[in-house]
Amino acid sequence: MKNLDLNRLEDQRIAQIIDANLDRAREGLRVLEDWARFALGRQDLVKTIKDFRQTLGKNHLRIYKESRNFIDDNCTGLTHPEQFKRNNSNSIISSNAARVQEALRVIEEFSRDHNQDLCSISSAIRYQIYELEIQLLEGRANFELQKILDENDLYCITLDTENLFEKIKNILEGGVKIIQLRCKNGKDSDNLKLAIKIRELCDSFHALFLINDRVDIALACKADGVHLGQSDMDIKSARNILGYSKIIGISASNERDITKAIQDGCDYLGIGPVFATSTKKEKVPLGIDTLKSLTKEISIPWFAIGGIKQNNISLLKENNISKVAIITDLINSKNPKEIDDAISIFSLLIKNSSEITALNFLILCILSKYDPKPLK
Repeated sequence: MKNLDLNRLEDQRIAQIIDANLDRAREGLRVLEDWARFALGRQDLVKTIKDFRQTLGKNHLRIYKESRNFIDDNCTGLTHPEQFKRNNSNSIISSNAARVQEALRVIEEFSRDHNQDLCSISSAIRYQIYELEIQLLEGRANFELQKILDENDLYCITLDTENLFEKIKNILEGGVKIIQLRCKNGKDSDNLKLAIKIRELCDSFHALFLINDRVDIALACKADGVHLGQSDMDIKSARNILGYSKIIGISASNERDITKAIQDGCDYLGIGPVFATSTKKEKVPLGIDTLKSLTKEISIPWFAIGGIKQNNISLLKENNISKVAIITDLINSKNPKEIDDAISIFSLLIKNSSEITALNFLILCILSKYDPKPLK
């Protein structure tokens, strides 16, 4: 193992190459770290990337830095047209991951004869970057799905009913962007076939498609994620199976379950039942006051769920609760006109009060034959 001597021209070149690529690798890692931190909120990935940067920093020896004084770089400032085509986060993540990998490979080759520790470190980090890139890109996919959760207030949960596929199509045509399929009955093979059809339908409407409880069916049909109850698979196990590109929602009805779900990394919460509901007859309704108390410090998306209908949704609106999950009033509608009317009323009632006029609400009620009296 030889020592570098900056009085020798070849050693100067080698030291400068290693110096430049250590800078290049750490800069690329910083880009990846900031995406993991600010865009994805992934503390685990941030810690991993930060450890990589610190390790390379500790091995950025003085002799490498001093080599900068021995030679002019006539290629400073050169660019390539591809650099200007990085117009989305996917391309930025991939290009910087590649930058880190390439820099580490150069370091590995040129440090082998004089710094075996740096050579081994560069090789080990380089192989881990391949997996890190996948995790960051998966997180980016989850980021896009999260936008749908953030930007949409109506969430439809299905029941076993006739013509379910057609009803879901009508609901999507009405503008609902989040669909949860419940597979409580029937054969798994039939449920999977239905799930695949509905997933394809939701894709065509750019809507979020989730499976209730069944992680296996969600994985098999390539759903966007799952919604889990308190007695279902735990979040960490579901995440290990589905990966970070999928959405995981959790049902919760008390502070303990809400806190644990958030700590375990759920993407959204369904909190309830708010009112009495036929789908959860054994559950005691929370009521508006308890719902407000439970949700006042929640920082992730959450939906009020349970017994929410056209004749009580105004109570939620009056208390600034806008995100709601609906079952009966959509799925049990008898025809597309009823579905469209129900969606219109729900959409109107969860808007900010400044967007609603007495006239457009009255017109909608007349057209849909809906009685507004219970809302007063």
